[in-house]
Amino acid sequence: MDNNKILEVKNLRTHFYTDDGIVKAVDGVSFDLKKGETLGIVGETGSGKSVTALSILNLIPQPTGKIIEGEILFEGVDMTKLKRRELQKYRGNKISMIFQDPMTSLNPVYTIGNQLMESIVIHRRMSKKNAKEEAVKLLQLVGIPEPKKRLTSYPHEFSGGMRQRVMIAMALANDPSILIADEPTTALDVTIQAQILELMDELKNKTNSSIIIITHDLGVVAKYASRVMVMYGGRPVEFSNINNIFYEPLHPYTIGLMNSITRLDEKKKEKLKPIEGTPPSLIDLPKGCVFASRCNYKIDKCTSKYPPLKEIKGNHYVACYRAKEFMEGSLSRKG
Repeated sequence: MDNNKILEVKNLRTHFYTDDGIVKAVDGVSFDLKKGETLGIVGETGSGKSVTALSILNLIPQPTGKIIEGEILFEGVDMTKLKRRELQKYRGNKISMIFQDPMTSLNPVYTIGNQLMESIVIHRRMSKKNAKEEAVKLLQLVGIPEPKKRLTSYPHEFSGGMRQRVMIAMALANDPSILIADEPTTALDVTIQAQILELMDELKNKTNSSIIIITHDLGVVAKYASRVMVMYGGRPVEFSNINNIFYEPLHPYTIGLMNSITRLDEKKKEKLKPIEGTPPSLIDLPKGCVFASRCNYKIDKCTSKYPPLKEIKGNHYVACYRAKEFMEGSLSRKG
């Protein structure tokens, strides 16, 4: 394993077995995460972003969900091979996750202080007194007023935004090597969103930790991520640095995303173009490219065989048969 890579995910496949059929939520995802970098994972709802994150920590709900193939190498250790007790050494300690839904992630029968202190006591071997002092500092760090008093509060006494801040404090408690943030600012107002994102970025710079941000917000990705993986239909369709993704996208889906947002960096304001159609069912995926039914650039080959994720130019990976035509300029990104 490359010493600069703290995490490598290779050909990950996570499926769910339901009465209606097999849901191929993640179906061949490969990427790496470097020490000290922020990686953005973007895509529509149902593209497999959150399931990819949950798979890293092996938090897939069983028995319906299962990692059926692939490797998840954290500092050379394959997380898919570890038993539950062995995983506890990594969860919340080496790798932490800010979950998407703060309303259901906190236990309603325990105080905020108990839930925050538990992780500190277990992983950092602190006394309860010292853990309490640390918990107060963490709540203060994420902007909760009267932190010492609020340790005795229960989750139902907090607003949605404050619960999200508690979740972030819990994730930061043990100075993790990797912080996975699944829509970390969903329940927060705009001002607090900026504060939380700056806080995460500051932590990364102080400790040389790595961050995976899963989001719908391309503005967040543009500001904080150095590389981006675009997902669609359970698979990565484009993976490169932030400049390539925003200024030279080579996959029709990524191009569609860029054409559907307001761009302040362009002098000529183009009319926003939504991506027509809907994502395919993950139970009945097509043989060819999963984006073909919504793509204005598809050719016959697209509907018969799925295009592999290939390096089109330096560290720019694309799963599209026509990527080179976009790169050469023979196909217009304006549709």
